[in-house]
Amino acid sequence: MRVMVTNDDGIGARGLLALCQALQPLGEVYVIAPDRERSACSHNITVHDILRVEKLDYGWAVTGTPADCIKMGLDALLPGPPDVVVSGINEGANLGTDVIYSGTVAAALEGAIAGIPSLAVSVASVKVRDFTYAAEFARHLCRQVVQKGLPRGTALNVNVPDVPAEEIAGVEVTRLSWRRYVNSVHRQQDPRGRDYFWLAGECVEVEPRPGSDLDCIRAGKISITPIHFDLTNTTAIGEIMTWRLSEQVSDPG
Repeated sequence: MRVMVTNDDGIGARGLLALCQALQPLGEVYVIAPDRERSACSHNITVHDILRVEKLDYGWAVTGTPADCIKMGLDALLPGPPDVVVSGINEGANLGTDVIYSGTVAAALEGAIAGIPSLAVSVASVKVRDFTYAAEFARHLCRQVVQKGLPRGTALNVNVPDVPAEEIAGVEVTRLSWRRYVNSVHRQQDPRGRDYFWLAGECVEVEPRPGSDLDCIRAGKISITPIHFDLTNTTAIGEIMTWRLSEQVSDPG
């Protein structure tokens, strides 16, 4: 089996190293990861600058984003297409609306766009104690994904509780939850008196509905959410079709 690994925490991140070690028994493991942290970069790709690649003992460090890393791996660095793409292990959950911002999840979706079965793996803690169990579960899931396959354009978003293995309460296939963030902009001044801003956010409202990824994590279970890049709200199509869309734009009514 040929496995391509990336992340958004950077090529030296603990989660990436634990994941690579766990995946070694599967066969060929190729690491193509950002040269520094790229958290919350979403599906950004580099089109107005060059990309540089540094070959390290255990992989390639790329000056771009996680999505860039997938493109570089598929089109320039790997000896052939991988059987599976694994992005992570992210330090911190990627639940609900987090997937819109996550570079970890974007890399998995980029793999899915290219037709490669892909998964994003995160541990639901900002200070992860141990990545070992999450890495071993990722290995188990890789085998399943390669054997069973995934629907076209689909990636798996996996979140693992940060608890000892014996305290994991199970595994569920879930839906995305609803998480709302309030942005916090901090204004500062540099030594020359010029303003600069630091953008942060705080989760102030959640909807842990039954069957959601957030509800699953709160129950101490591993959450697996199938996601895809089709953002069409199919339930709204019928309603919008009833609007007066075919009338003249100049109609004052």
